[in-house]
Amino acid sequence: MTRSEGRNLAFELLYSLEIQKVEKEEQEEQIQLFLQENTIEEKNVVEYIKQTINGITLEKAEIEKMISQNLKEKWDINRISKVNLALLKLGIYEMLYSKLPYKVVVNEVVELAKKYGEDSSPSFVNGILANIIKQKGL
Repeated sequence: MTRSEGRNLAFELLYSLEIQKVEKEEQEEQIQLFLQENTIEEKNVVEYIKQTINGITLEKAEIEKMISQNLKEKWDINRISKVNLALLKLGIYEMLYSKLPYKVVVNEVVELAKKYGEDSSPSFVNGILANIIKQKGL
């Protein structure tokens, strides 16, 4: 399985957790169920998904703060679609905490936005991530 396919699966799980509003205590169980349902057994993919989801949960407050600071005036993070929110969290986490090359992350997250989001999702996600890249000097 490629890293892109793993990222796609991590997004699907993250989106599912956002929709279900899974509490931190239940998260590990949900991750295991997701891995079983999708018969994901490759050790590196399992590790990547667990590390990414748990890392996003750990850094949730900081990640959501960055998203909120880059929204248009009078916009609230609660107005963002769950798809876009999950994509932004994934992108920010991978760029800042996993230290992956931002060009790769942005490209792949925008591709996921084209696949799962609305017509405006790719440009919205790209714009927010681009602002964060500038702010962080990546």
